[in-house]
Amino acid sequence: MKPMDKLADILARKDFDEPGEIGIIKRYVKEHFDVTVGVKVQEKVIVITARSAPLVSRLRMHTAAIQRACQTNKRLVFRIGNTS
Repeated sequence: MKPMDKLADILARKDFDEPGEIGIIKRYVKEHFDVTVGVKVQEKVIVITARSAPLVSRLRMHTAAIQRACQTNKRLVFRIGNTS
């Protein structure tokens, strides 16, 4: 096999679907705050990135509601930064 064939085989087996939590969190924030956020799902943590400290503070107050919406027990981590 050629090296590119091996890479193609690996990519063919890879699941590129985004975790459901990402869409749920983005919709929740858009509905409640009318802004967009960045979301990264890790094994035990979900990182939510927002553009401003006041927004992050408001989001922290909604931690339990966001977890319920996602039906997850993963810890939510809020960060200030670029959301792209």
